[in-house]
Amino acid sequence: MSRAQISALVFGVGGFGALVAATASNEWKVTTRASSVITATWVYQGLWMNCAGYIQACRGLMIAAVSLGFFGSIFALFGMKCTKVGGSDKAKAKIACLAGIVFILSGLCSMTGCSLYANKITTEFFDPLYVEQKYELGAALFIGWAGASLCIIGGVIFCFSISDNTKPPRMGYAYNGATSVLSSRTKYHGAGGDFKTTNPSKQFDKNAYV
Repeated sequence: MSRAQISALVFGVGGFGALVAATASNEWKVTTRASSVITATWVYQGLWMNCAGYIQACRGLMIAAVSLGFFGSIFALFGMKCTKVGGSDKAKAKIACLAGIVFILSGLCSMTGCSLYANKITTEFFDPLYVEQKYELGAALFIGWAGASLCIIGGVIFCFSISDNTKPPRMGYAYNGATSVLSSRTKYHGAGGDFKTTNPSKQFDKNAYV
């Protein structure tokens, strides 16, 4: 079981959950504190309460991010080394890399959608000629940015985890036991493969024992 893949799955699925929460939330923008003090009410707006052009673009990007995050989670489960589905290790490595790419695309879509929405809010807020109700950044934007970051991090980890799946298995070494004293004294002569065992006692002259 690969720890890198487990970490990537946690990041990816967590980011996917954050994207779903951000997309369904109505707190993409909230009225400014100055106007709230005067009226004593807070006004929230999300992606599904307005039909402006830039909101429709953000809506499409967030839907794409959620859809990609869903498929990325499915691919990630098939590409995990600890699962029994997905085929061989090479096939699982390809599926895990695909899951990483899908998670990265999901994060980029969410990052783009949230940034586009936030840019519109800040532009209207600092525009002195804009006389309509001004809003501030809502909590859903920060949730969307956080989810996008988690998806991108998880996707990058999945892409790098392909090296763990493609490593060849380690070969075991057989233990043949200790080499005998007799074999250590055996000499190899010539290319014909003749072996000759010498007796150490014959290497000394008789005068050595006197």
